[in-house]
Amino acid sequence: MTMVIDVHAHFHTPATNRSDWQRYNASRLDAGDHIGVVCHVASVLGSWGATSPTYFASPGDQTRANDWMLDFADEQAPRVKAWVAVNPNFTAHALAEIERGVARGAIGIKLAAGRRADDVLLDDIAAAAAQYDVPVLQHVWQHRRRDWPNQDASDGVELARLAARHPRTTFLLAHIGGGGDWAHTNPAVRDLENIVMDLSGSGIDRGMIDEALRWVGARRLLWAADLTLCTGLTKLRALPHTGASPEDLADMCWRNAVRIFPAGAFTDALGRVAPTPGATA
Repeated sequence: MTMVIDVHAHFHTPATNRSDWQRYNASRLDAGDHIGVVCHVASVLGSWGATSPTYFASPGDQTRANDWMLDFADEQAPRVKAWVAVNPNFTAHALAEIERGVARGAIGIKLAAGRRADDVLLDDIAAAAAQYDVPVLQHVWQHRRRDWPNQDASDGVELARLAARHPRTTFLLAHIGGGGDWAHTNPAVRDLENIVMDLSGSGIDRGMIDEALRWVGARRLLWAADLTLCTGLTKLRALPHTGASPEDLADMCWRNAVRIFPAGAFTDALGRVAPTPGATA
């Protein structure tokens, strides 16, 4: 069984729109244990639409969500770490949440899809990420065919513009399998070394991972599951069939996460098991 770090996970809270939130959270942790997840790096997007839109959470909803997520990470340490999630439309609140979240142990910034990724409103947040030496997880639809309700969905081209303005910040492009024309992203981000990509998303098209490997290489790809472990497990099982070497598999499954997040973020989690770079799920 491969040892993996899930760099893009989500949990639910009592304030969200799921009555089974506790069962969902327990199920994710249990399933993660069964497939080799040693750490879930997770966030909560406001109230998940219960009292403000999922991708446009109010400052109050987002603060409460971050509080819960940080408490849950403490409770479940070391197998859960927190992103501090922010809505870029509320810049002052976002910057205050980043400072507060990092002080409490958050290891990255999760941007809600409330603005296009190349909007100048994101510049202060990207600068804060560099200041605190944490990565930014940006929600991306791979090639926007239409606008989606209650979110400003970005594509890889727009994220590339932001990354070019902030070369000292590492950006994690969310879900290469997140809708649309995934091949559109690869050439857009190829030459920007400060963009890495996670493998999550409901799309499991043949050739998706192979093409990403060809364009950006294994050291810029990170395994992730997002909302559900189902498609994440599919991609985990597919990785050895891409022709990736044992070293490349270890990079994508856990070593790249160790590289992009703050030093020591996963020391305790990794200490729970012995690394097996060549193992497969």
